[in-house]
Amino acid sequence: MSSNLILDKLEGVNQRFIEVGELLARPDVVSDMKRYIQLSKEYKELKPVVEAFKEYKDLLSNIATAKDIIANEKDQELREMAKAELDELLPRVEPMEEKIKLLLLPADPQDSKNAILEIRAGTGGDEASIFAGDLFRMYSKFCEQKGWKVEITAMTEGTVGGFKEIIAEVKGEGVYGTLKYESGVHRVQRVPQTETQGRIHTSAASVVVLPEAEELDIEVRQEDIRIDRFCSSGPGGQSVNTTYSAVRLTHIPTGVVVSCQDQKSQLKNLEKAMNELRTRLYNIEYQKYLNEVASKRKTMVSTGDRSAKIRTYNYPQGRLTDHRINYTVYNLPSILDGNLQELINQLQMAENAERLKESTPV
Repeated sequence: MSSNLILDKLEGVNQRFIEVGELLARPDVVSDMKRYIQLSKEYKELKPVVEAFKEYKDLLSNIATAKDIIANEKDQELREMAKAELDELLPRVEPMEEKIKLLLLPADPQDSKNAILEIRAGTGGDEASIFAGDLFRMYSKFCEQKGWKVEITAMTEGTVGGFKEIIAEVKGEGVYGTLKYESGVHRVQRVPQTETQGRIHTSAASVVVLPEAEELDIEVRQEDIRIDRFCSSGPGGQSVNTTYSAVRLTHIPTGVVVSCQDQKSQLKNLEKAMNELRTRLYNIEYQKYLNEVASKRKTMVSTGDRSAKIRTYNYPQGRLTDHRINYTVYNLPSILDGNLQELINQLQMAENAERLKESTPV
């Protein structure tokens, strides 16, 4: 893409940025909460593109000035200074253009959302439950590093530790856009705690990450919901098994069922369950989009097939392999301690490369 084409695109983005800023100051927009939230999100998304536009324009202007001095200035010392500056500026053009191309790719509107994180033990019996617990600890540590809040909404503990199933809500900035790469089957190879002869076993757990739906995203009619109230189970003090604080919601048209029992207050459990129900209904449609993307992308990064084996955690070798991008590292203990960012960076780069291919005319 030539610099003129890039500048034309960026000029259009800049104009829209100015327009959105003016709209956000209008009283009729401020009073329309739905429109105000949408425009605020757009303004926030456009800001880094506009900042890159200004930086790129300054870079091209400085290059043009240096070339003009070299061509027309009689003072030898000034020409030498301009040549030195040009040698420094020119290598910055291509990386800047690549950065801008990525910024100009249409963002997935889901990326800025909070997320529902679900981890379920798969094949491997008790060891799979223990591994599901290890994965939840890994994600909890990672979320802590990012300053995100994790709230468990439902869980079933394993018989010897870990979880048969655990569902949590993760809140923070850009949560889904980061955690979406984790959806799929995670496989572990290690000597289980339950193994007496030291043999390596293979177990698995599945991870599903869903973008959390907001009230503005989807309308759920109260008459379509059946509400059941029951006693909570598991740890939690005197209120457990004595009060009907747990809530189960059934969406009659689709058959989708969610429950929440982690709060002592029935009202809070109902609020959390409604939030999860909206998310599940919203994701029925979002899954269609993921499947469409998956059919186009070889790497299948962050896309639809949640039954695909995406990663292997090999304890004896201290090795982690992400099968989508053939990426292997030998720092498994560090990753299990929540240091996932470098791995996610690699997945994001692979996905961006695929998206750039899609957007480049043949």
